[in-house]
Amino acid sequence: MGGACVLCVLFPEQWPAMSQPPTAFSTVGLISRRDSPEILDSVVAVHDCLTRHGRRVVVEDVTARTLPDFRGEEASRVELGERCELLVVVGGDGSLLGVARDLAHYGVPVLGVNRGGLGFLADIPPDQVDVRLPAVLDGAYTSEDHFLLDARVLHDGVETGRSPALNDVVVHLGTMTRMMEFSLWVDGQYVYDQRSDGLIVASPTGSTAYSLSAGGPIMHPALDAIVIVPMFPHTLTSRPLVVRGQSEISIVLDEAFTSDGHVSCDSQVDFPLKAGAEVRIRKYGTPLKLIYPVDHSFYESCRSKLDWASRLGGVPRSVNGP
Repeated sequence: MGGACVLCVLFPEQWPAMSQPPTAFSTVGLISRRDSPEILDSVVAVHDCLTRHGRRVVVEDVTARTLPDFRGEEASRVELGERCELLVVVGGDGSLLGVARDLAHYGVPVLGVNRGGLGFLADIPPDQVDVRLPAVLDGAYTSEDHFLLDARVLHDGVETGRSPALNDVVVHLGTMTRMMEFSLWVDGQYVYDQRSDGLIVASPTGSTAYSLSAGGPIMHPALDAIVIVPMFPHTLTSRPLVVRGQSEISIVLDEAFTSDGHVSCDSQVDFPLKAGAEVRIRKYGTPLKLIYPVDHSFYESCRSKLDWASRLGGVPRSVNGP
């Protein structure tokens, strides 16, 4: 390869024209969780499976450096977005969150192999790669569009930070054990002033993540809606608020705010907040295209990963109908 490639996130006004990816998936990018050498066996299994089925496999350069004696084709993450027709991510949902923020604007479908925790997004178990992955390559899959959030941080009207987020944007105090004060606006309309530990703004995808632990509702990924969830509000009447997906949400810190606040995108990208800072959140322009096996079910994922009972007494009900 040539010189070093700098990773950058493009926002709607910067996007190049993109054609729809073909469904044959002849060129497949492979990305793995960056801090887990113990998952290398799964990375190798996915690579070998793709190669056996005649696909051209391009491995992310960071992943390639973790593979012993790797002599295949590698490329930067940006180049994968530009060149590949499918991206396979080996890791947990956190790995997929990073890929979504970096590459969603390329419109390349993403398939997850779960080597993390719950795995709402990375759906294929590692021991089923040799069965599930070839079926997807042969066209037996379903596709879902998951929209991202676009968060902007402004101080005195000047943008000081910006990032997309697939799950959520969280305004908080970090490690400080005290409340913060802010006002909430939706589409230019005043909603309330609040004293709390912070505020979670989540997409339907993120409704089963941090938002859920704070008492937010579970939303189907296909919903065009955003949920706003207070974190330990200093009132008994403050409840989660669901707004339309096209809304612009504005969170303005109190001018008398004396502590350093933060805004976190997917708990992976963080920006500082000072008194009077504003966080503007709206839908990101291009959704993440997630690929699942044909038998994928959002409700089955909720049952298995959130430990819902499928029938009282522990006897499973048939998933084929009532």
